[in-house]
Amino acid sequence: MTNQKILVALGGNAILTTDASAAAQQKAVQKTAAALVQFVLNGDQLVVTHGNGPQVGNLLLQQLYTNSKSNPAMPLDTVGAMTEGSIGYWFQNALQMALLAHGFNRTVVTLVTQVLVAENDPAFNHPSKPIGPFYSTSQLDQLQKVHPDWQFVADAGRGYRRVVPSPKPIAIQEYPAIKTLLDNQVIPIVAGGGGVPVVKKQQKLVGQEAVIDKDFSAAKIAELINADKLIILTSVAGVFYHFGTPNQIKVKRVTVKEIEQHIADQSFAAGSMLPKVEAAISFVKRTKRPAIIGALADVNAIIKGEQGTVIVP
Repeated sequence: MTNQKILVALGGNAILTTDASAAAQQKAVQKTAAALVQFVLNGDQLVVTHGNGPQVGNLLLQQLYTNSKSNPAMPLDTVGAMTEGSIGYWFQNALQMALLAHGFNRTVVTLVTQVLVAENDPAFNHPSKPIGPFYSTSQLDQLQKVHPDWQFVADAGRGYRRVVPSPKPIAIQEYPAIKTLLDNQVIPIVAGGGGVPVVKKQQKLVGQEAVIDKDFSAAKIAELINADKLIILTSVAGVFYHFGTPNQIKVKRVTVKEIEQHIADQSFAAGSMLPKVEAAISFVKRTKRPAIIGALADVNAIIKGEQGTVIVP
């Protein structure tokens, strides 16, 4: 029983399968919840964040396809909040049921989280965050005619995806509420999809047409709540140098200095592992505590220290 405070950041594979229906996604979430319970069984205090890239993109498309003067489509920040609530609902329901199956009557709460970003963040001029489904070349041509202001990028040979600005988080508006929940032994699900990006204008918080990388928000929250560990769970077993090449090397344990050198040497693909590594580094630098990147399927082994990549000061 370790009694550590651990923030777990879940990738899209924890939610979405090839079937985008609510029932299929809830089934995937139930499987994920069964894995997350292992942290509670280990005596740890758990905080959960998750991605929403596919979901926010799909919901935005649904909004746009039914857009009319009498029923206008919601903007991206509001759609992000909608998915934060819906996915959070799935997780809090599944996690409570999984806990009850192990004899734990714990409260799980989803907190729609506003994340402060800088209005002059350069990301607003360079969209880079993929959202929504993959499109073929023919679909891309049609979408660009309908939405000439959208920007797309090729994504790992799987087609094209829309990209939106991804500013860096500088503060978490609901941080005091997260701390209060933890102090009262509540398991919080926070900053889904990176949280809702807002900028401060005078005394107002104004939502932005952007999506924050959930791993950077997770690192910021882990820092603020004084977490003992940040664990980023994805679909691969850890960090690899030169992933997908004949020269790939799996990394078991690495210092910030060493892995920063590999970033400089461009050992990581910009759209996949790089932001996870950068988020983990930011947490380790600010807290002098470890961050772990590993596979959702390896949760038990990660808890035992047998799997995943550990990044240390």
